[in-house]
Amino acid sequence: MGSISGADVRASHGVHERGGGNRRILVGTASWTDKTLLESGWYPESANTPERRLVHYASVFPLVEVDATYYSPPAEKTAELWAQRTPRGFRFNIKAFSLLTGHPTRTSSVYKDLRPETTKKNLYPGDLEPKAYEEVWDRFLSALTPLVTARKLGVILFQFPPWFVIKRPNKEYLHEVMRRCAPLRIAVELRHKSWFEGDNARETLEWLTRFNIPYVSVDMPQGHSSSIPPVLKATSDLAIVRFHGHSDKWTSKDIYEKFGYRYSKKELTSWAPKLRRLADDTDEVHVLMNNCYSDYAQRNAETLLELLGEDPD
Repeated sequence: MGSISGADVRASHGVHERGGGNRRILVGTASWTDKTLLESGWYPESANTPERRLVHYASVFPLVEVDATYYSPPAEKTAELWAQRTPRGFRFNIKAFSLLTGHPTRTSSVYKDLRPETTKKNLYPGDLEPKAYEEVWDRFLSALTPLVTARKLGVILFQFPPWFVIKRPNKEYLHEVMRRCAPLRIAVELRHKSWFEGDNARETLEWLTRFNIPYVSVDMPQGHSSSIPPVLKATSDLAIVRFHGHSDKWTSKDIYEKFGYRYSKKELTSWAPKLRRLADDTDEVHVLMNNCYSDYAQRNAETLLELLGEDPD
């Protein structure tokens, strides 16, 4: 029997290394607990508890995006369990709480003692007292301490709403977010086309590069008001690519209709060389399948790993 190399081990755990240097492509998904995933049969029968499912997931992939933290801020104890249940070197990319990106946020998801007295179902930052808003920031970041201590925090992903357009106050807010989170690393996903219209594309990417902020590239349906072109660009030593799918029901309020798209092998084959080229321009690339319905994301991530592991023509 031939010996198993370190590269073989890393490839089997969702890490594809580019030849030379420390440049790596880490592949994962944007969820490991979705109910339709649990029903899909992707997990073995033995992975029948939250702990065992995360352990199994981390045996296949080296990276995961935590989407739940967008809807409700995490508890420090939860982050501690994540750190304990995953191997050394595993990464968690944490999606920023919706209130911190200006999205409408369920009143019930805000820390109980910081909620304003209101009958509103959704809140925006301006609905909170300034001290309460500052405390939301402090608690959100503090809860990530176990991941920081274990060196398992990748980035905090700030996905901004479609109405977050290119203008000076919004650029200033991006800088404020970076300052608030330092020394923790942020990454930015912009969802309004104004950032990439005409000369704005160069301005946007140069601005992010100046501050060493990873730009989050997206693959998503085109032709909608929220559509962003799949601009693959490294603006720091880390690049991130998120795959949203190409559902023909992108505008649906049903999250499973919106993201229920399974990439074909042909589609993923066309992406492999693009991701390799992106990896040549930076130290590390995070690739996350966000088509989270059933086992679509996991199966597509496994296929992409196989393709990245093949020798390019």
